[in-house]
Amino acid sequence: MHKRELTCIICPAGCLLTAEYSATDSEARDNMDITGNKCKRGLDYAVEEIFSPKRIVTATCAILQNTGEKEGRRIPVRTSSPCPKESIHELLQDIYSLKQTLPVKAGQILINNWKGSGIDVIASRTFD
Repeated sequence: MHKRELTCIICPAGCLLTAEYSATDSEARDNMDITGNKCKRGLDYAVEEIFSPKRIVTATCAILQNTGEKEGRRIPVRTSSPCPKESIHELLQDIYSLKQTLPVKAGQILINNWKGSGIDVIASRTFD
């Protein structure tokens, strides 16, 4: 029997959840005992966090240097949707190898549908 304590981050209530489950297969999802949630979203959060955790990724990418530009300026970026935790390292490598030309507008897609995942990498700030 596995036991895991989580703090739900879906809403401001921050419920302290306790999840007990016997295995890590698909049947375990149906046989989990989750307590401490004040709403159904806490149940969904616990199942996802245990079996397929995802995170919004924030990082920076390089600006392709033109003559007269400051060296080392970077553009803050984020993903449009959560990325599976096991893919974050690979995604960050692709973001860090990206060299973006200016101008860039906040919300502009810099990497479209990363590796067919449906995740876009977008600029978080406007740069001229």
